[in-house]
Amino acid sequence: MSIEYLGLSEINGPLVVLEGVKGAAYDEIVEFKIDGTQKKLGRIIEDYEDKAVIQVFEGTDGMSLKNTHTKLTGHPMELALSEEILGRTFDGIGRPIDGLGPIVSDVRVNVNGMPLNPCRREYPRNYINTGISAIDGLTTLIRGQKLPIFSGNGLPHDELAAQLVTQSSLGSGTDERFCVVFAAMGVKYDVAEFFRRTFEESGVSDHVTMFLNLANDPVVERLITPKVALTAAEYLAFERDMHVLVIMTDITSYCEAMREVSSSKGEIPSRKGYPGYMYSDLASLYERAGIVAGQKGSVTQIPILTMPNDDITHPIPDLTGYITEGQIVLDRNLHGQGIYPPISVLPSLSRLMKDGIGEGYTREDHQAVANQLFSSYAKVSDARSLASVIGEDELSETDKMYLKFGSAFEERFVGQGHEENRPVQETLDIGWELLGILPKSELDRVDSKMLEKYYKPAT
Repeated sequence: MSIEYLGLSEINGPLVVLEGVKGAAYDEIVEFKIDGTQKKLGRIIEDYEDKAVIQVFEGTDGMSLKNTHTKLTGHPMELALSEEILGRTFDGIGRPIDGLGPIVSDVRVNVNGMPLNPCRREYPRNYINTGISAIDGLTTLIRGQKLPIFSGNGLPHDELAAQLVTQSSLGSGTDERFCVVFAAMGVKYDVAEFFRRTFEESGVSDHVTMFLNLANDPVVERLITPKVALTAAEYLAFERDMHVLVIMTDITSYCEAMREVSSSKGEIPSRKGYPGYMYSDLASLYERAGIVAGQKGSVTQIPILTMPNDDITHPIPDLTGYITEGQIVLDRNLHGQGIYPPISVLPSLSRLMKDGIGEGYTREDHQAVANQLFSSYAKVSDARSLASVIGEDELSETDKMYLKFGSAFEERFVGQGHEENRPVQETLDIGWELLGILPKSELDRVDSKMLEKYYKPAT
């Protein structure tokens, strides 16, 4: 039997305090009724003695100490799940907003997830093809990996996220099932419409599940959105044997919401005002990626975050880098040159790349091409620095070749169209064409047999 409590003890921003509570539990869902008509949901975030602190998802507007009735549901937040969620659009806490009605299912899953035994994890293998050369060729995304994108305000991370959703696949020659779970947190309405329209026009909506938390939605709802999205992904991966790519944007909005709620609770702030538990909170999201032994599916994550003031040492990218297996960094200078996507190759890496490429996965020469392109492009910056001091005419012939290689690499390999979907084989072929600009003696990261097979000097 559920008990209904009359009135509240305190209201502070998105938080309310209820006294005289019996049998309350952490993370339990609470139902509010305001003035006997308006309904809202909340979640217990603190429980001590007979007091419960509750986050109100829809905000506390209209609520007062006397006009609110509170009922404890006795269970944590749950999400109704079936394969029918594919092709559907939901709000930040999993309610349908596409006009197609609720999901009817006997399966209801706790959105907080279940702890995964580390011994049951399998090492990520095989790649996910994104159709973007700078990712597929040099920072390959592996199934079960978590690979964040570090962006900045004004950079085209939204366009890149949309392109990843529309182009990502398991590559050719496989009959395994693939889908995308897309979660947007704190985005403007026009950005949300851009995502929705892009997915519909590209014809991928039938294998995409969207969770949208808009900028004018309650800030507390933002804290639930990634958990709801990851719960849906885990269901599709481990109950429906699908390979799921989860794209979450923008993690910075999530952390800002965490800081706001933490301040409302009166917690002692840590670096730059963020709560001291931000590391463990982010880890609880990122570590829900992976492959489970005995299961056919996998969960792969691409969290996108905007670095405040382009500062990669800011707490959000800093802590994210500790937890995840690499990063893809967007560069403002490349963006200013009109290069899309403006991926900065040198600070980007994928720590699991070596185990999901090569013969049997992509192509035998993949690792060698990636190593050589990275090494050669690193020398480009040295040649450019020297040219800025002594002038390009005074450079050696080799340095001039590196300048030519650098410009071609940025324009033809890094740069590509917004709707250009390149197979991995085409990416590697472009890599070899660019390496042909350099003399064979400079290619010291490639085996001689591979050079004989693939290298062709530029004419």
